[in-house]
Amino acid sequence: MSFRRASHAGSWYSDSGDQLNKQLEQWLSEVNVKSTPARALISPHAGYAYCGACAAYAYKQINPMTIKRIFILGPSHHVALPGCAVTQTTSYETPLYNLKIDNLINNELLGTGKFDIMSKETDENEHSIEMQLPFIAKVMESNKDNFTVVPILVGSTSHEQERLYGVIFSKYLKNPENLFVISSDFCHWGKRFRFTPYDKSKGEIYESIEDLDKMGMKYIEQLDTNSFYKYLEKFSNTICGRHPIGILLNAVNEVRSADASFKFHYYSQSSKCRRFEDSSVSYAAGTLTQL
Repeated sequence: MSFRRASHAGSWYSDSGDQLNKQLEQWLSEVNVKSTPARALISPHAGYAYCGACAAYAYKQINPMTIKRIFILGPSHHVALPGCAVTQTTSYETPLYNLKIDNLINNELLGTGKFDIMSKETDENEHSIEMQLPFIAKVMESNKDNFTVVPILVGSTSHEQERLYGVIFSKYLKNPENLFVISSDFCHWGKRFRFTPYDKSKGEIYESIEDLDKMGMKYIEQLDTNSFYKYLEKFSNTICGRHPIGILLNAVNEVRSADASFKFHYYSQSSKCRRFEDSSVSYAAGTLTQL
């Protein structure tokens, strides 16, 4: 038995179970949107002080009693990874309670020959998956003994690879007992990110950033994979979870459900950029329903 420690607790979010529980309850209680059970969601992965309120808009849409397995697809920030990788651990620690890894599904994925295994160091250094765990633990607490998680680290995948992974994951997406969590922040703007496009016709810099983000979000809502790819190629928006998003879009396309619907519920920025010396990261929360 081996577990992945909550290595970002105490810095990116509270390592006190009581305090964290109160914060999560407050953010979730402040969400006032019509709840339709999510089949997949997109949630940010920054420190909770920046994006916790945003993430709650996606997690509020989960019905814990219908979910038995949660796939978590997060981008790799620290290691070069040509495809996707699964964890080698048996549980993931959170300050609330530990989450059990679905080793049966891990073995199924490894059996395709298309997945690697993360080292424990890589696993614990990566925040994109970890930042989803406390929210998952909180919204699933009424059913905490009856679900497992499948963390997937996603590298710099090509469009063709994303189509291939979309086919692999589509059979799991079809099952209403499975939920997919896609971990992604949106535009990283500023000199420190080496990304400073500015369309003055949109107003202030932060308004130009929002316009750029919402252009991409529109294609995601339309579940239009090709247009999303063309948008990325044209604008090079620094959406760090673009590869996990691409995999989800391809999986949805493979399921071919006419009823599939994606909607973003909330958008925010870490700060409002008005000068080229400023910087910001954008956050968006959305859900896939009626698959």
